[in-house]
Amino acid sequence: MPRPFTVPEPLPLSEQRGQTFPSLVELMQRLLAPDGCPWDREQTYASLRPFVLEEACEVIDAIDRGNPGDLADELGDLSLQLVFLSELGRRDGAFGPDDFVRAICSKLVRRHPHVFGDVEVEGADEVLRNWDAIKREEKKNRPLLDGVPRAYPALLRATRMGEKVNKVGFDWPDAAGSRGKVGEELAELDAAIASGDRAHVKEELGDLLFAIVNLSRHLGVSAEEALQGTNDKFLRRFEHVERRVREVHGGWPSDAAGKPSAGLQLTELDRYWDEAKEQES
Repeated sequence: MPRPFTVPEPLPLSEQRGQTFPSLVELMQRLLAPDGCPWDREQTYASLRPFVLEEACEVIDAIDRGNPGDLADELGDLSLQLVFLSELGRRDGAFGPDDFVRAICSKLVRRHPHVFGDVEVEGADEVLRNWDAIKREEKKNRPLLDGVPRAYPALLRATRMGEKVNKVGFDWPDAAGSRGKVGEELAELDAAIASGDRAHVKEELGDLLFAIVNLSRHLGVSAEEALQGTNDKFLRRFEHVERRVREVHGGWPSDAAGKPSAGLQLTELDRYWDEAKEQES
C-alpha cells in the first residue's frame, strides 16, 4: 500500500530557518527504499555526475536571467542532487546529509574568525586575505594546483590555474609577454597544421587556447564570459539567418531522414548574417 508523503507548507520568509530540509532527506530516503523508485535505486555517484553539472549550470542561467522564481526552482533541483549523493553515501556507510552540513558549517566558522572569533578586519579585501591564509594552512601539504577541479569548464580551469601560479611568480609580468606567447603558439599551430599530424594539431591548438586564456586574465577580462558573449551573439545572428531562410525558402533543405541539411548557397546565408550585424549596429 502506498505510503503518503506530505509536501511542506510554504512559510513566510521571516519564519524560514531551514526546518524543511529534513523533508527532502526523508523524501530521498523514501525513493531509495526497497519499495521506492527502481531508477533512483540504480544510481551511483558517477551516474549522478552529469546531473550535478547540469543543475549547477541551470542555477547559473537562472542567476543570469535575473528571475528569483526561476532561481528558487533551480536551487531546489541542485539541492536534490546534494541530498541524493549524501543518501548514496549513507547507503555505502561512508557519510550522510548531516555530515556534509556539519563539514561546511565547521569550515565557515574556521574561515570567519572576524565573525566567530576576536580577529578584526577593515574590509572585504582583508577578509579574503585571511580566508586565503587559513585555507593555505589547512591545505599546506597539498600541491598548489590540487585545488583546481578537473571538472571545471576548460576555460575556467585554465584561468584558475593561471591565477594560482601567478601568486608564486610563475607568470608573465604584464599583458605584453602574454600577447607574445599567443603569437608564438599561433605560429606553432600553423606549423602543426602544415605537417598534417592531427595529434600535433590538437596539442598546439590546446596550447594556443591556454595562451589566449592567460592573455584574457592579464587584460582583466574573463575568458569564459567573453566566449559566452560571443556564443550569445552568434545565437542571435543565426536566429535571424534561420528566420530569413524560413521566409524565403520555407525552411532548410532536408536530407533523406527529413533532417535539416546543406543546400543553400553560402553567399546567400552570409547576406542574411550581414543583415543581422547591421540590425545590431
